[in-house]
Amino acid sequence: MIVSNNKSVKDIRDISEFIERLKYNEEIARKFFEIEISVLSIFNFKDLFEKLLTEIKEKFEIPYVWISLIDESDTVHFIRDMASSEILKQRLNTVERDVLLELTGEGTKPILVNQDLARFYRLFPPDEKYLIKSAAIAPINLDGEIIGSLNLGDSSSERYCPGMDTTLLERLTVKISTCLSNAKAHEKLRMAASRDYLTGLLNRRVMESALDREFKRAKRYESHLSLVLVDLDDFKLVNDRHGHDAGDEVLKYVAQVFTRLSRETDIVARFAGDEFVIILPSTGVSEARKKTERLQGYLKKNPLKLEKVTIPVFFSFGIAAVQDQAVNNAASLLKRADEKLYQAKKRKKQKSHVIPLER
Repeated sequence: MIVSNNKSVKDIRDISEFIERLKYNEEIARKFFEIEISVLSIFNFKDLFEKLLTEIKEKFEIPYVWISLIDESDTVHFIRDMASSEILKQRLNTVERDVLLELTGEGTKPILVNQDLARFYRLFPPDEKYLIKSAAIAPINLDGEIIGSLNLGDSSSERYCPGMDTTLLERLTVKISTCLSNAKAHEKLRMAASRDYLTGLLNRRVMESALDREFKRAKRYESHLSLVLVDLDDFKLVNDRHGHDAGDEVLKYVAQVFTRLSRETDIVARFAGDEFVIILPSTGVSEARKKTERLQGYLKKNPLKLEKVTIPVFFSFGIAAVQDQAVNNAASLLKRADEKLYQAKKRKKQKSHVIPLER
């Protein structure tokens, strides 16, 4: 009887533990489902990643949640346009493809680690890598290719032990892949409407809208605003001598240099053909000239190097400012810069400045 009673107590305890475990699993599944639902209707990368990181961290009380993206993937290029996101600044890093694949392999199953974490430090947030004692690293796919990983970390070595069931986390990454594919399609459509197809810079239509906004802001707050109109020197000769593909490479190179050497608040756009516009908020003419001359100096020291030829890149420019005479709106500011550019090119022509096309 005693044995029977003990057995009954043990059975009840086992059933109770089973029910509690079942409830726990249902709660976990419900949270994963809620996250899936919350991201499925998001069609841009910024909001998708922000929502995903925030929801996982809050719902599962995970201290470290971040995303690693392969640095040459298309997704990274979209994300770089979203520097205003504080969450992504802190919780998104880039990694070389070989490094990620070395750690995760080509598979899609999440990896759980709580020992020998040093080899994974290349994925971890720099300031927190030594605080993480266990981690779940779930590969993220886009159109059948691994582009990064969703990473969860904890200060407890017991939270993510190898051998734990990762089915729900794997299912979530599948949903994330679907969302990324949708977001990529929408972002491409958005960029096609606002970006120059060759250089990736803002197109003229969007630039004119941005210029109008910045002009009104400068007038309202009585602040400086300068506009630089740039025209590449002898660009037609580059096309004639080296072909239009080389000419395209020159345009892309100039766009990359202008973007890389500009402030986050500056606006760089392709105006037309071989002309570019740089809008410089809170910048007077003198400072704008110094900035532009630095760009000239950089291109002079760093010509474009293609496979079979080196092409020096030179440009002329005109600068106009809000404070200039006869400048009373955005259109007149642009017109004034164009007049200054014409004068600069005329002076160059008078000096018969010959620019070598190759070395």
